[in-house]
Amino acid sequence: MRKIAIAVLGVLLTGCLATVAWAQGDRGTSSITVKGKAVSVDYGRPSLKGRSTDDLLGQLPAGGFWRLGNNTSTTFKTDANLNFGGVDVPAGEYSIWMQKQDDGSWKLVFNKQHGQWGTQHDKSQDFASVPMEGSKAPESVDLVTITLSKMGGGGSLKVQWGTLVESASFKGA
Repeated sequence: MRKIAIAVLGVLLTGCLATVAWAQGDRGTSSITVKGKAVSVDYGRPSLKGRSTDDLLGQLPAGGFWRLGNNTSTTFKTDANLNFGGVDVPAGEYSIWMQKQDDGSWKLVFNKQHGQWGTQHDKSQDFASVPMEGSKAPESVDLVTITLSKMGGGGSLKVQWGTLVESASFKGA
């Protein structure tokens, strides 16, 4: 009887985990090493589904935050101390967001909380923000894509969705 109960619990647990994974949708990851230490990002990958980023993000007011994906917040983890254009980001795990500025540009925001649902941004937990450099993609990308790339003694974090391309460079501190 005990073996049957354990088997039933195993099946139920497997079903629950599959449901959670399905509800999360597509997830993406990217990782690099900086000075021999890991830097990674984990994020949800929503699809444009025929819409444009102007339709979806253009309505965001100045000062508004985008969670850089969908479902749970985008998690940035670094085992190295980093410097983004003069702003120090200590080794640790953070949620990252993009904040729209008055002129339509974006800032990359680091938040001390991570793992929360992506719509639950607690601005009081923000500790750093850095300007991003924007450009237009030659062709539209349907799924949000966040890429970490090595550059010299550091790297670059690039966000692409539709024709939106925003990036921020960093170096090992």
